[in-house]
Amino acid sequence: MSEQTAGRAKPGGRGRRAPLDATDLAILRLLASDARMSLRRIARELSMSPPAITDRVAGLERLGVIRGYRAEIDRSMLGFPLVVYVGIVSIQGADQYQVVERLRETPEVEDVHLVTGPKDLLVRLRLRDTAHLRDVLFERIWTIPGVDRTETFVSLGEMAPKAIDVLLIDGLLVHGQAES
Repeated sequence: MSEQTAGRAKPGGRGRRAPLDATDLAILRLLASDARMSLRRIARELSMSPPAITDRVAGLERLGVIRGYRAEIDRSMLGFPLVVYVGIVSIQGADQYQVVERLRETPEVEDVHLVTGPKDLLVRLRLRDTAHLRDVLFERIWTIPGVDRTETFVSLGEMAPKAIDVLLIDGLLVHGQAES
């Protein structure tokens, strides 16, 4: 498998922790709370100079701690209200990374996780309705070489999103897990 394919298919950064001090964590917490916050405002909040904050944020981006800035879109407002999870069992000996790459090419696939247990992959889909689900399963997922069988779970509701990044960063700050 090529390095490029491996980088896309394999989870990035797993198993290693970036060397972050309390200032880095404070910057991350502010950005996690409001990704549109200006670097100048972050500098004011942390009593630092704007150039120092700019350098810190650039370093966090280079390390891959900050992976991007994006708008959070309500997908149901775009006509995709149905969330479906599909557990996939691969054919024994099949290249799971090839299966993941084919899933990646499917627009309705929100994310894919390699998992332990009776399934090999857990896929989250965003769909219009159950007819759309049927089409995606029959015409796309079940035709992928290496897919043996699937189990489908239709979401009937979800909890309101929580600020997980802020909560995790707060935990690091409270427990003094920043590097000095």
